[in-house]
Amino acid sequence: MQAVLDVLIPAGLSPALVAALIFAAGITSAVTASLGIGGGVLLLALMALTVPPAAIIPVHGMVQLGSNANRALMTLRHINVRIVAWFLPGVILGAWLGSLFLVDLPLGIVQLSIAGFILLLCWGPPVPKVATGPVGTLIAAFFTTFLSLFIGATGPLVAAFIKQQQNGERFSTVATFAATMSLQHAPKALVYGAAGFVFGEWMGLIVLMIAAGALGTWAGLNLLKNISNRRFGLIFNVLLTLLAIRLIWQALSAW
Repeated sequence: MQAVLDVLIPAGLSPALVAALIFAAGITSAVTASLGIGGGVLLLALMALTVPPAAIIPVHGMVQLGSNANRALMTLRHINVRIVAWFLPGVILGAWLGSLFLVDLPLGIVQLSIAGFILLLCWGPPVPKVATGPVGTLIAAFFTTFLSLFIGATGPLVAAFIKQQQNGERFSTVATFAATMSLQHAPKALVYGAAGFVFGEWMGLIVLMIAAGALGTWAGLNLLKNISNRRFGLIFNVLLTLLAIRLIWQALSAW
């Protein structure tokens, strides 16, 4: 029994805390599946309060990889394959460049920049077609993947970008966002593993959080069926705006 607990409970965490993280993974996956966004950032905020700093980004990245991959599989027929195909090379380039640095960026400036882009994409004029086309998608993938290796909070920016491309259609937005974020989180295992992070110590917890996330995703997608595109778009924009305000608050508080 103790051997099993040693596998499931990383050093420094209590059984109650592990159970809370697993429950949180399920709830936050349901939030993202039903409302399109918010779960990943919420889980990141909760992990920042409970998980050792060195483990937050790599462990969160692996849990989000599993959660997004599950959501992409469950919504496979709604994925915009063309966008994913152009997103992939940008992810590869961004992860490669990020792996050469792994340094501390000026977090406040990054947070304010991301928040500004989110608000522009949600409430500003429609983005020109060239910006959401193939080249724009590749560039967006490159920059957000690069930044995600350091701050782990670029999901809202990617979500706002994908929503513009999908014209607010709820299932294609959720499905394509899940596929692109799966690609974006995948390199973190290689980058942080090469940098010396020992994933084995956290693998039991990661697997359980991914399993809970799969259940949450199933429940959230069933809720999504009962939401109209118009209501989905409004809820989506409001949630993104709240996340942008949170980023602005964090940046200003740090200063």
